[in-house]
Amino acid sequence: MFVLKLLTRNAMRQKLRIGLTMVGLIVAISAFGLLRTIVDAWYAGVEGTSSIRLVTRNSISLVFPLPLNYAQRMRQTEGVDGVSWGNWFGGVYINERNFFPQFAVDAATYLDLYPEYLVDASDKKAFLADRQGVVVGRKIAEQYGWKLGDQVPLRGTIYPGTWTFTVRAIYDGADARTDESQFLFHWAYLNETIKQRYGRAGDNVGFYIERLANPDDAAPVSKQLDGLFRNSLAETLTETEKAFQLGFISMTELILVAIQAVSFVVILIIMAVMANTIAMTARERTSEYATLKALGFGPAFIGWLIVGESLFIALAGGALAVAVTFPIASAFAKTMGTLFPIFFVSRETVGLQMVAAAVIGLVAAAWPAWSAGRIRIVEGLRHVA
Repeated sequence: MFVLKLLTRNAMRQKLRIGLTMVGLIVAISAFGLLRTIVDAWYAGVEGTSSIRLVTRNSISLVFPLPLNYAQRMRQTEGVDGVSWGNWFGGVYINERNFFPQFAVDAATYLDLYPEYLVDASDKKAFLADRQGVVVGRKIAEQYGWKLGDQVPLRGTIYPGTWTFTVRAIYDGADARTDESQFLFHWAYLNETIKQRYGRAGDNVGFYIERLANPDDAAPVSKQLDGLFRNSLAETLTETEKAFQLGFISMTELILVAIQAVSFVVILIIMAVMANTIAMTARERTSEYATLKALGFGPAFIGWLIVGESLFIALAGGALAVAVTFPIASAFAKTMGTLFPIFFVSRETVGLQMVAAAVIGLVAAAWPAWSAGRIRIVEGLRHVA
């Protein structure tokens, strides 16, 4: 208790200097936390994947369709416990800024493959009964003020025209890592309209989702599924849901590397600022340290006084930065809308922030503590003059 009081009094001697240093620490460590949270949000889709689901797409590219009749052969494949399919819709709600994922899915089977989407039983029944019905995530429902029974018009980009849907169900995520920004409607409705407008262009899907009976069979089942359609007009590529999501992230890998690099540069800059503050403080107290040595205190005690003060300042700044990070992240998430469907400050990020604060405190005090421990008593007392 005495040591803590001593460290507090020492730290508060130069209030303006310490105040500015604390502001710098708060800004730097909260920025570090926000940047790490952005990286986590980028990978959130990967973390939310299931080991029992496979994704099958056209081997050329995701933009090329697959025939609907593949579904029956997939269901008969050993190790496959369920099959569903869907198409990316790509519609616009009011204007281009209102982006959220929209999928035309096989309603009867799709939701069964995603138990993390929690839908009220009666609402699900209403959705299945309404060909123009839609299931939306809680996040976008709250963002746009949608309620059950509301009409939602989308302007098609891939599929031209104005498409009107009725909100029949709103799903909640099973946990914080579940995407609550999906817009799911009936693939049959889309397919019927395509057939009416374009004839033979119907009965095609963008991707298939398969549920495995045993997650350990992902590799052999994937190989077996692709083997079914080898040398056909539409060969397939089957991969785990995690690998599928990582494929999208790899397209923006350089951006992620840049964000992570900036987060560490911020810490290095504040480390230099903190080191300068502690060095100035140690120089001003040279005579005090010499007096302590004259009274019999060893170099280790003096060094630990400096290290303790530096850690006290750094950890206090880190704690305040953590507290500030949560409202900043919340405001950032609201600004970004559905660009980051899953955005929250994780425990790992908070831990990294406090570790960064501790490292800053230790590194900043290393040289001043070593120098103060080597002060000669006579030279230190002479420093008064």
